[in-house]
Amino acid sequence: MKVSRRWVLRGLGGVALALPVLESLKPRRAIAAGEVTEPFAIFFRQACGVAAAGTTDEIGAEPERFWPKNLGALDAGNVSGRALDELNAYLDRMLVVKNINMQNFNYGDGHARGALQGLTARGPTVEDAAGDSEAAGESIDHRIGRELNPSGQDSLFLYAGKSGGWLGGPCISYRGPAQRRSSHHDPWAAYQAIVGGDTGLSPEARAELVGRQKSVNDLVRGQLDQLMSRPELSKNDRSRVALHLASVRDLELALTCKLAENEELALQNQAPGYDTAEGDKVIDHVKLQMDVAALAVACGHTRAVAIQVGSGNDGANRYPDPANGQLMNDNFHYISHRRSSHDANGAVIAGSDVLHHKVDVQFARMFKHLLDRLDGYDTPDGKKLLHHGLAVWYNDNGNGPPHSAKNIPYIIAGSANGKLKQGQYIEASGGDNKALNHAQMLNTIGAAVGATKNLDGTTPLDDFGDPSLPGGRLTELLV
Repeated sequence: MKVSRRWVLRGLGGVALALPVLESLKPRRAIAAGEVTEPFAIFFRQACGVAAAGTTDEIGAEPERFWPKNLGALDAGNVSGRALDELNAYLDRMLVVKNINMQNFNYGDGHARGALQGLTARGPTVEDAAGDSEAAGESIDHRIGRELNPSGQDSLFLYAGKSGGWLGGPCISYRGPAQRRSSHHDPWAAYQAIVGGDTGLSPEARAELVGRQKSVNDLVRGQLDQLMSRPELSKNDRSRVALHLASVRDLELALTCKLAENEELALQNQAPGYDTAEGDKVIDHVKLQMDVAALAVACGHTRAVAIQVGSGNDGANRYPDPANGQLMNDNFHYISHRRSSHDANGAVIAGSDVLHHKVDVQFARMFKHLLDRLDGYDTPDGKKLLHHGLAVWYNDNGNGPPHSAKNIPYIIAGSANGKLKQGQYIEASGGDNKALNHAQMLNTIGAAVGATKNLDGTTPLDDFGDPSLPGGRLTELLV
């Protein structure tokens, strides 16, 4: 069993506050030359494909609005006019991967195939079940957590948007065949899972927090003061603790300030909250979940997080136009079909290819929020937290119509301590969308953050996913 190296302070009402790893307080025998922060992976899922080049019956020729213009170095010119233009500040720390292809397993529906296969690389337990489908294996986020998390605790699974919907809402994270994991819908509950310890908050501590009388930081103030007064605590560790405490407080304020009095009461009674399909509020919800995710990996609570936005086909959320903030008339699923329906029979939505691009822009901006949060944490080796892990923005499908299983977008930021290439747009092995290399992509990510074959602690993961799929890793992504 792996032992967590983070400090946990416990205060009033049973509240616990996990701190970052403090290098100056680790036992000397645990300090190795060149030791770095343990790597992690955060998976950010988008449904319905992207606004890629193609020809559709509804619109005709649709120009490229997502992928960079040329393979090679990522720079502002290469992504100009694309959704990825929103990520200019991180291009030198990103890896954009072309030609990742899923198996076209018979799920009976392209959205079920993409959503359930996305993190599992597995086919269905029962073929052709469409909206009743289940994946036939474990997801990579759970696999990473099972091996690498302190005390073997589960990885974090967060859901944003309206509850329910296609595939039952939360549907991308699995323990095993047909064993879906429950998600944290309310970011406050997710936050408590991190700073509230294993037992959560007592009613008294919860009342103080919700009533805004105290912060979690205040509830452990005595222990914090003792910790910060220790002479062996380095200047770097003091700065890291201070940044961590500020992040905790900022997240508390963001959560409480968004709630009306009746919502606070509901939250105090552990109601789910944030159950909306209004796109501007959904985006706020996603950002709060991302704040929780960044805090979770920064304090060592988990080595893997999965963030799902919207149901299996994101068929309720109406996203705002990034130019003016006005909500679009149609939900994202309609837009991705280019028709005002959940099938191919509705009226064509004029300009829906452009609307799809605007949704991609909103997802790029949400992803940037996650990168900003990870880049806001300094680590003991002087690098940013983002350097040590991987933030992965992936999709269920390759494009809008026809929701292809080919050329699935994978945008990776961070290098997992220098293991993956950065600042490049590359084509994965196979070319021409022929290689079934999706499982290999998940192997590559899992191995980069430390997951091993058969949990042996030595051999990098190379056999994740359906046994019928090619194994191994995508070495062209590696440094």
